[in-house]
Amino acid sequence: MQKKTILEDLIELMATLRSEQGCPWDRKQTKDTIKPYIIEEAYEVVEAVDERNPEKIREELGDLLFEIVFYAQLLKEEDGIDIYDIIETVHTKMIRRHPHVFGEVKVSNAEEVLVNWEQIKKEEKKAERKSVLDGVPKHLPSLLRAHRIQSKASHVGFEWENFHQVLEKLDEEFSELRQAYKHENLEEIEDEFGDLLFVLVSIARFLHVNPDDALRKAITKFIERFTQIERAMQTMNKDWKDLSGEEMDALWQQAKEPGIQ
Repeated sequence: MQKKTILEDLIELMATLRSEQGCPWDRKQTKDTIKPYIIEEAYEVVEAVDERNPEKIREELGDLLFEIVFYAQLLKEEDGIDIYDIIETVHTKMIRRHPHVFGEVKVSNAEEVLVNWEQIKKEEKKAERKSVLDGVPKHLPSLLRAHRIQSKASHVGFEWENFHQVLEKLDEEFSELRQAYKHENLEEIEDEFGDLLFVLVSIARFLHVNPDDALRKAITKFIERFTQIERAMQTMNKDWKDLSGEEMDALWQQAKEPGIQ
């Protein structure tokens, strides 16, 4: 029976790649240069999950794990912090943040867990964080950042009373955007459009929808339908300039039909 590859094997592999006898490209990398790869691999995991492809998820999680081990090797070389220190830190933190599992705290639902979680984090970070909203990465995609910031605010009670209030705010922001458009002031239009998007994130939260996931899936759906139109045009031996608005709409409606490839 073949020996299973374990975490230590991956750590040893990474150390070899970074050694004098290793790979010139890997040896050249720094904490800054591999940041984009960590982000890229994380999004490839998300894409694989959206595709419901277990084998692809397995592969992409492996790629993400490799980047984590890579970063841990750099920390070990430069700061004396190895991957076991990282594991110990997160292990200790997760026990501390789950007192309802490993302690005496009682909770009745997931919402109470989140409230406790934010309170524990606040106590942990009180020396460095002055606001409930601190700690949300500035470089998160804007929809994700808006969602996280709103969620953090809601956990301390800063929240709409009901869904109807959010819908009223949506109508208000639409109206303000229309007014800004009439004024033909680009800065004002951008400001009101941002407010509108922010309210839409609130609606997503009330509907228990992740706005970033929803938009990503809408983009994928659009691409699939658009490429279906392009295939239909090839069959018709037509170009975009040959189609009328009515023909484009007809092809779009056809592409929306389930089962059409």
